[in-house]
Amino acid sequence: MYSDRSQIAIRMLTRDEEVADAALIRRRVEAAVGFRAALGIDGSAYRLIHGEADLLPSVVADRYGDVIVLQALSQGADRLTPVLVDALNDLVKPRGILARNDPRTRLLEGLTQEVNVLSGDVPPLVTVTEAGVEYDVDVWHGQKTGLFLDQRENREAARRYARGRVLDCFSYNGGFALTLGRAAEETIAIDISEEAVARIRANAARNGVAVDARVGNVFDDLRGMERLGERFDTIVLDPPAFAKTKSAVEKATSGYKEINLRALKLLNPGGTLITCSCSYHISEAAFADIVYSASVDARVHVTVVEKRMQGRDHPVLLGVPETYYLKCFVLRKLA
Repeated sequence: MYSDRSQIAIRMLTRDEEVADAALIRRRVEAAVGFRAALGIDGSAYRLIHGEADLLPSVVADRYGDVIVLQALSQGADRLTPVLVDALNDLVKPRGILARNDPRTRLLEGLTQEVNVLSGDVPPLVTVTEAGVEYDVDVWHGQKTGLFLDQRENREAARRYARGRVLDCFSYNGGFALTLGRAAEETIAIDISEEAVARIRANAARNGVAVDARVGNVFDDLRGMERLGERFDTIVLDPPAFAKTKSAVEKATSGYKEINLRALKLLNPGGTLITCSCSYHISEAAFADIVYSASVDARVHVTVVEKRMQGRDHPVLLGVPETYYLKCFVLRKLA
């Protein structure tokens, strides 16, 4: 797959004499769809195609109930769209397929940003379930393709540790808050977006989970809670990517350290911190060093209970480190 505009000029589909034709693309889509069907995912929203890790470079397809959201993020993937749509319609038989071709990465390929229906019909909202939690998803305008699907299994894992007072920071649509809230005495969710907080409240009411959803700047709110002497038993830090480019790493490192330092000070001894980074440019080792540095400044001892990554429907292709981007540590603050 060739691009005359991107810094990535060539993306490989085949080796040796294997023909890169429509039949090959269909076999790759069929393998990707079959793999997800075998995972036994507890939910109706998950990733069907994860780019290079499914040997379909720069192609993303996410399933939301009976709707598929497709992204073609390179010139080559864009040209393959009709073949991908035909294969997905034959194999999955969705109600509709939506092109969410609005990421800025398409501009680097000389492609337009657009959102349009490729087949069937796609409603304004799609209802999905995830580990017993029900959401209405705006696949037309929501972040990424509608939900942060890569955190689904981390939310399920975090629920095993949830207790007492729970604080969910950068909550977006309340995924962690709603999942952990069922095991908590009190749950507070913070997001800077008023629209996101409105969704959290609506989702909480829909699922019968008590969540105190607040509009706020997490950096400011964590410092404010510390001054007020507030304490929590479970804290989740799931910020957006602080380092989208190499040049942003230094500033991102400072940001990650700040929120982890404040969270560790707010955490009760014996409490659990679930801390995440989706910045590819911050490696797992670098993220561990950041959290350790925060613990030193907080003057606390911390153990790693689990090291996690993106869900199994977002696999990592060995030899392509870009496919491993989400780091999630489950930490315990020692008494």
